[in-house]
Amino acid sequence: MRLRNKPWAKDKIEQHPQYIVPNPVDFKGRWHEAFEKAQPLHIEVGTGKGRFITEMAKAHPDINYIGIELYDSVIVAALDRLIEADLPNLKLLNVNAADLAKYFAKNDVARVYLNFSDPWPKVRHEKRRLTYKDFLKLYEDIMMDGGEIHFKTDNQSLFEYSLMSFSQYGLLLKFLSLDLHKSDYEGNIMTEYEQKFSEKGNRIYRCEVKYQNEQ
Repeated sequence: MRLRNKPWAKDKIEQHPQYIVPNPVDFKGRWHEAFEKAQPLHIEVGTGKGRFITEMAKAHPDINYIGIELYDSVIVAALDRLIEADLPNLKLLNVNAADLAKYFAKNDVARVYLNFSDPWPKVRHEKRRLTYKDFLKLYEDIMMDGGEIHFKTDNQSLFEYSLMSFSQYGLLLKFLSLDLHKSDYEGNIMTEYEQKFSEKGNRIYRCEVKYQNEQ
C-alpha cells in the first residue's frame, strides 16, 4: 500500500512525548516506570492507525500496552486516537520492529500481537515476514517465559506459512480459527484492515501460540 507523505507528522510526534515515547531505550528492562501502574505488558508490532491497541487498552485496564509503528504518517492516526482516549495504560513507539531488542529486555513483555502484517509474498522477502524464525527469536528474547503470540490475518498463504514457522520453532498452538468471524470466539477486537476485509467477505484467520520455555 502506498503511504501518503505527511511532512508535519514528525513535528506532531515530537509534541506528544507523553504518548509516543521519545527515548524508548531509556526504559529497557523497566517499562513499568513508563506507566501509572506496574502491570503485564502486551505489545502490538505494526499497530497501524491504532484502533486495535486503543480498544484493547480500554477493555483491559489491568494490562499495559505499547503499539509499535515504523511510519510517521501512519502512527499519527494512532496518536490522535490516544490523545482522544487519554489512556494511562497505553503508549506508542515510532520504531522499527527489527530493533525491538534495543528497547526491550528479557521478561519485559508477556504477549505480542501481530495483526494483518505485510505478507511479503515473494520468496526472496521471506526474512521480512514478522513470523519468520528470526522474528520469533527476537520476540522470545524480550518476552517472559511462556509468553504468547496472537496472530490475525486475512492472507491464507501467510497464515499457512506462519503455522509452519511456529511449529518448526517449537511453539505450542493454543488456539486456531480458520474463520474467526463465524467462530464462537468471544472478545475479538477488530483492526481497521479486519473490518475492511471482512466486509468484503474475506475469511479472517487467527491463532495463539505459546513459547515452551518455562523453567
